[in-house]
Amino acid sequence: MQISNLWILTEERPKNSVLRAIVEKFASDNKIGIFISHIHIIPILDRCSGNFTFCYKVVGVCSHFIKNIYIRNVSGSSSFVDFLVFFQEFSPNPLVDIPLYIIEETKTDDSESRNTGIYQRASKFVYASSIFPNTRKIMLYSLQVAQKDMPTQTNIFGTKCLMTLGVEILGKRLDGNLCPFCSIDELIAFKNNMRRAHTNNTPIDIVQDNNKITISGKLIKNNSLSHDPNIGALSLISATLRTLGYTGEIEIISHGLSQKHIKNDNKFIRIASILDLQLENLTLPQVPIIRNDYWHYELLGEKLATIFLHLVIEHFTTAKSIYENHAGCERGYFFTPTGEAIVVEKYKDRDVYKDGDKSAKIYIPDLVISDIDRSEIVNIEGKKFIKVNIGIKELNNFDAFEQMYISNYYPNARIIRSLVLFGSSKTEISEVSFPKLSQCDLVKIGFVLNENGKMILQTHSPKIFKEALNNLHSFYGLFF
Repeated sequence: MQISNLWILTEERPKNSVLRAIVEKFASDNKIGIFISHIHIIPILDRCSGNFTFCYKVVGVCSHFIKNIYIRNVSGSSSFVDFLVFFQEFSPNPLVDIPLYIIEETKTDDSESRNTGIYQRASKFVYASSIFPNTRKIMLYSLQVAQKDMPTQTNIFGTKCLMTLGVEILGKRLDGNLCPFCSIDELIAFKNNMRRAHTNNTPIDIVQDNNKITISGKLIKNNSLSHDPNIGALSLISATLRTLGYTGEIEIISHGLSQKHIKNDNKFIRIASILDLQLENLTLPQVPIIRNDYWHYELLGEKLATIFLHLVIEHFTTAKSIYENHAGCERGYFFTPTGEAIVVEKYKDRDVYKDGDKSAKIYIPDLVISDIDRSEIVNIEGKKFIKVNIGIKELNNFDAFEQMYISNYYPNARIIRSLVLFGSSKTEISEVSFPKLSQCDLVKIGFVLNENGKMILQTHSPKIFKEALNNLHSFYGLFF
């Protein structure tokens, strides 16, 4: 086997446990020896300027065949998986290079949701497989709550479909009898024998009649084609039927859509084009699948700053994240002092919110850091530099979140609200940089990562920010 670098490209905040699982899978598949100690994720700094290069290096993994492990943040244009993994010398090129693995990660089990852990992620595999047909597909469960002893029928059915598509399941205990579907008849019989949906819901029923299969399922939500659980379910079922050799017509019925809802850039319309699906009484366009449109390196998003700060604090200080909701990433759990994982609610009272009282909504921060040594909790909102005024306003919305979660579980901690920004070429925080802000507003800006990778603090930045960045620079022998 050739010696080279392992590149892990992701939209998510990389986690040690997930990185370990990916590296161990690579080593096992390639039958190479590997030693993993405590993993650290190190931002790579330019030694001349001290600026962040927007690339991370993973340390704590030793193998003769893996020179280095690098991580870069990327974004996808449509139905993008959580991780692309490459084994090559140089940073992957979206126009040329083919990944070894496409990986979807979920923390969700049956005990929380029957649909999110299976269906809502299935469409990503269907879409990615059309672009990288020979790349290995993995569903990685990084469960943070106890796995349910008896899986639901929905979970069993979805898992069998994924297995039929060639998706490998990692990180989750599977029934020893669980296996791919062997035939179209077996799939249809299994689905139609499952417990029926509630009376108000449209059931997903599969009916085969001669050379046509119809699948019922509601696709409309909020007056658009955006019913994610059913988009995933119908995509998965249709793809499994095609994999089992069905070449006849597949029509989605009882979908609730009209022609105005059909748009070329919708992920389900793209998948319908891939799988040659029809929607009852509607005309669908043929949408070409463009490989170089699937992913690109992230250069603009606010999460470049919040993820960077998150990783530097966790790997260069004793402070820990107790909640994360980075833009475009999977929502995390809120962690109590004892390590219990709690699902954060969206509303103080859902019924009141649905009745029109928008004050019942819980505004959720992008990142919450527990600075244990100082008994401080830093409540962080991330924004692009150009949206600083919006970010300042949104800092005022966190009363409910702080009362229900931070103050409830960390009653003795001092709470600090801080705005973290990404973008611009500015090299300092001042009133000149933000002419519309008052001096009071400037105090709320705790950190800026500019477009060149320069890290900017100010006098009133949270102390944990300063400690983390000082330690990072010290690691490189630089002064900050």
